[in-house]
Amino acid sequence: MAWRGPEAWKVALLAVVAGAGMGAATAFVNATLRPWQLGGFRPGGRQSFDNMPRVEIDETVHAFGTIGTGATGRHVFTIRNAGTGPLTLTRGASSCSCTIGDLGGTDGADPAARTIVPPGDTAPVTVQWTGKGGGGPFRQQVTILTDDPRRPEIALVIEGTVVPTWKAVPPGLVLPRVTAGAGGRAGVTVFTFGTTRPIVKAATIDGDDADAGFAVTTEALTAAAVAVEPEATGGFRVEVEAKPGLPLGRLRRTVTVTFDMDGELVAAIPLDGTVGGDFVLAGSGWDAEQQALRLGAVSGRKGFTTRLFITVKGPHAAAVRPVVRETVPAGLAVTVGEPRPVGSGGSLRIPLDIEVAPGARPANHLCSESGPPGRIVVETGHPDTPFLTIPVCVSIGP
Repeated sequence: MAWRGPEAWKVALLAVVAGAGMGAATAFVNATLRPWQLGGFRPGGRQSFDNMPRVEIDETVHAFGTIGTGATGRHVFTIRNAGTGPLTLTRGASSCSCTIGDLGGTDGADPAARTIVPPGDTAPVTVQWTGKGGGGPFRQQVTILTDDPRRPEIALVIEGTVVPTWKAVPPGLVLPRVTAGAGGRAGVTVFTFGTTRPIVKAATIDGDDADAGFAVTTEALTAAAVAVEPEATGGFRVEVEAKPGLPLGRLRRTVTVTFDMDGELVAAIPLDGTVGGDFVLAGSGWDAEQQALRLGAVSGRKGFTTRLFITVKGPHAAAVRPVVRETVPAGLAVTVGEPRPVGSGGSLRIPLDIEVAPGARPANHLCSESGPPGRIVVETGHPDTPFLTIPVCVSIGP
């Protein structure tokens, strides 16, 4: 019988088995003679930490409490180098309301500022923030980059509450019972929220008659008065006196108080009221709420007429004999009629015939921002209200 060699598949299988055995043996010898190595790390050896920095910091979150809107706060974090090599600190990212004002004594204006901290030394990091918005919780952060491989970033967090810089209680001044003969008073308390107590520099009220018609005074709040408002740190009281002789009608002004508190601040407080007395006005176009005569847009070519009535009451009614002393715009013509008694109480009713004559010159006094109110000024003969000023809202066109 002739000899037959092994089949091909058996030869291939034998080669695979022999190759695997030889490879395993070679790998075993190499692993025994040479330590396993991945990159620069040798588990069989000792990792060296010589000349390496190490970051230590006692706090990374600062709770500042409250800050007023627009006010600026600062806090200093301290970073220590507990390692054996120099530590490099570099300014990182920050949120929109927080900035790193100083990094280890470097110039806070340099966005790439960095500092080197020797082993065993410390570096101050000053964080600045500004209260923004109308109030509420505040949480922002800045990042410091380091060359400590175990702590490449340090997040420093600032948190607290933003409160208004100042707050008026009540929100505005109201003169509910003002008479032309006796005047009136109103007051408001302004609480402040900041690191220092406010120092008032000036208190004024708008209007051409501000000095003659009003007196504005302020007084610092006591500690007990400040404590009434949560989170307040200071404040002052504003008192407004409306003097006798103010014109009858709606009273709308603004009291402005300028004060120092972590910088100069301005508190604008609205004042509202109505000046009354022995005179009551009524008629076509009279706006009792706004205390003004609203004639609207009038044709200067066609002209316009209306009638307003002045009712006078009180013990001096019989002495009233109105005389028109001024009209604005000049195209207004006012004629005073004969007084007539009203009822049996001694009151008088006096008509005023108001005319825009044909051919009057154009004018804009619509009681708007671009058109200030016109007026009719009447000398009354009344001892407590010698003059009566009637606001007029009118526009005279072609």
